[in-house]
Amino acid sequence: MAGLRLDQAIARAFPQYSRNRLQAWLRDGHIKIDGSALDKGRGAAPGIPLDRSAARSRTINSAVLGGERVEIVPPRAASGRPPEAQRIPLSIIYEDADLLVINKAAGMVVHPGAGVPDGTLMNALLAHARELAEVPRAGIVHRLDKDTSGLLVVARNVTAQAELVKQLADRSMRRTYLAIVHGDPPGAGKIDAAIARDTAVRTRMAVSRRGKEARTAFRVMERFGQAALVECRLETGRTHQIRVHMQHIRHPLVGDPVYRRGTRYGIDFPRQALHAVELTLKHPRSGKSMTWQSAPPQDFKSLLQRLRRGH
Repeated sequence: MAGLRLDQAIARAFPQYSRNRLQAWLRDGHIKIDGSALDKGRGAAPGIPLDRSAARSRTINSAVLGGERVEIVPPRAASGRPPEAQRIPLSIIYEDADLLVINKAAGMVVHPGAGVPDGTLMNALLAHARELAEVPRAGIVHRLDKDTSGLLVVARNVTAQAELVKQLADRSMRRTYLAIVHGDPPGAGKIDAAIARDTAVRTRMAVSRRGKEARTAFRVMERFGQAALVECRLETGRTHQIRVHMQHIRHPLVGDPVYRRGTRYGIDFPRQALHAVELTLKHPRSGKSMTWQSAPPQDFKSLLQRLRRGH
């Protein structure tokens, strides 16, 4: 590999991790080259090999000599004390040495954050499997919003996490949702509209030409006149994607406090009516395709019964 750019050489040496993840770890100091993290300054010109005495000036663009020692320090271990482990009940659909599939309840926050320091899925996972303290984000591969219920996968080791993140990136992991939306949407379609942070309200996302690509396929499962039950399949995984896309086609989710503007809809529900109903992925160790399903929770079912009765 002598003469290759540093990030290219490391990507070849560690094919189980995505190049984007390795580049981020290099920039953040989680990868050491001959015992030293990268210089965040300019360093040598791209493609110019450094001699051993100049190793501390190495940057992501530097060329390798060959024979360097590369050490990856897990980000969670490097960043200090993880969130507190807390004994919180979890609905575990599947578990083995490499992954967990969780049926998340509506109302549970996935990660600790501003205003929610504990009581999250991450805190519960750290109590359930102590080894997750050594895995970035306690093994959480993808998120569900606080008030969205349903299936999500958690990796129990860094190698499994890297493989599952790769499946998300190459879109081979399939995630299907049930949503109850206002109005009478088209029978089926695909929403292809980029999503970015809303410049006016930072807690919201919005369809924007400056955003990242986002695609959602949908089909109507049942109609109620004033609302419809819709199956949504994510082809990308942007924050609030289904909520933003359904609002974009003027059929916002019932109960959505953020993306359901106005009071004209007239269907009472205390959260966005969204449930992650099915998850399909390849097992990170065996490569076997696996699928899990989760029935909607009782509040979702009760709303459907009300709509069927015309209330």
